[in-house]
Amino acid sequence: MTVHVVGIGLDGAAGLSESARQVVEMAALLIGSERHLSYFPQHDGERWALEDLTEAVLEIRRWWATQAELEPSAGTVEPRDRPIVILVAGDPLFYGWGKLLISQLPAEKLTFHPHVSSVQLAFNRLQIPWQDAHFVGSQGRYFEELTAKLKLGVEKIAVLADETHTPAALANLVKALDLPARYQFWVCENLGSAHERVGLRSLSALLGESFAPLSVVVMLRESPPRAEPLDLEKLPLLGIPDAAFIGCGDRPGLTVEREVRVLVLAQLALQPGQVVWDVGAGNGSVSIEIARLFPQSEVYAIEKTVSGTSAIEFNYGRFGLQNVFSIYGTAPEILHRLRPPHRIFIGGSGGGLTKILGVCALRLLPGGSIVLALDAFEDIATVLSWMGDRVRREPHWSYRILQVQLSRSVAGGNSTRFDALRPVSIVTIDRHLN
Repeated sequence: MTVHVVGIGLDGAAGLSESARQVVEMAALLIGSERHLSYFPQHDGERWALEDLTEAVLEIRRWWATQAELEPSAGTVEPRDRPIVILVAGDPLFYGWGKLLISQLPAEKLTFHPHVSSVQLAFNRLQIPWQDAHFVGSQGRYFEELTAKLKLGVEKIAVLADETHTPAALANLVKALDLPARYQFWVCENLGSAHERVGLRSLSALLGESFAPLSVVVMLRESPPRAEPLDLEKLPLLGIPDAAFIGCGDRPGLTVEREVRVLVLAQLALQPGQVVWDVGAGNGSVSIEIARLFPQSEVYAIEKTVSGTSAIEFNYGRFGLQNVFSIYGTAPEILHRLRPPHRIFIGGSGGGLTKILGVCALRLLPGGSIVLALDAFEDIATVLSWMGDRVRREPHWSYRILQVQLSRSVAGGNSTRFDALRPVSIVTIDRHLN
């Protein structure tokens, strides 16, 4: 006896193919939610309301055993010759019950009849290709998976909502993460039914409105990101929120997180009127923090990518700064053209860390410091090796390392959890006065 798993939409029996309808009509045992069973009031076989699928699988096995013991009656189609049908939403093998059924029942006993999934309907309603989209189901590690995709700045994310993982819960998570990337939020409710509704919503609307439990939230990253107006008078003197900086769509990790930024500034031990290099400046977040704190200093933001350089120029203009100078070029070659610095921050090296350190050490003024933010063991080893050689030749150099492992609290449904920032080692190299 075969178990047929039939996907069904909110349009009920009318949305099934002819072959799927025939399978349902022939079912000796029809299993589904109360809503799904209500689509087939004329079904004459046995019916089970599905509450717990694991328990249903056990009952199916018992039912098989019972049917096998029955003697067939002449001239009749016995239940054991008719299929078992399980009705499920959409595509059974797309965040559905199919995975569990495959693990619990013999593969040769299973046949799947997929319906159009809610995600497929959502992207078609929006008329957006979805072969490159990422998906987050409402089961399993929902918040962890969604957080990871948001931090990566994924372009298209479809999130399946339910009574717990609501659009409001999604909005709270996005707000807590303080993302540099901006997203549009399309809420697609009751897809395929007479009560279908699709609309663009703001973050505040996601928090304030009520939505149908059966919905999909499609998140589309804005590219280029839309800049929210800045009220410069309300910004903190130190520790600008990450979301205040515009990043680059192709490089979502450009912004040095606020907490790490503050620690970097502390290690730099800045003074007014200094020349500061920011090597591998990303979108300029560290440069802008320094320039705001020390308007008499000159800050050179060196970045080798066009997208990063554009972001730097956009950001310092957005903050109304005149003392940040965007330098497009590759380190260490470009560094020879700049004024000798009092302080250097290295946030990115592009694989040329040893050469960059050599030029920085040559150009750094006596009494100056080099601060690096590193997240790879290999880079830490490179710095330590370089420092060992340097100290042996020039004892007026020293270094220290600050290992940083921070977490932020984020709302996750009905609870709050910690989300870890990327671990980073902040290495400070000092050139002491002779």
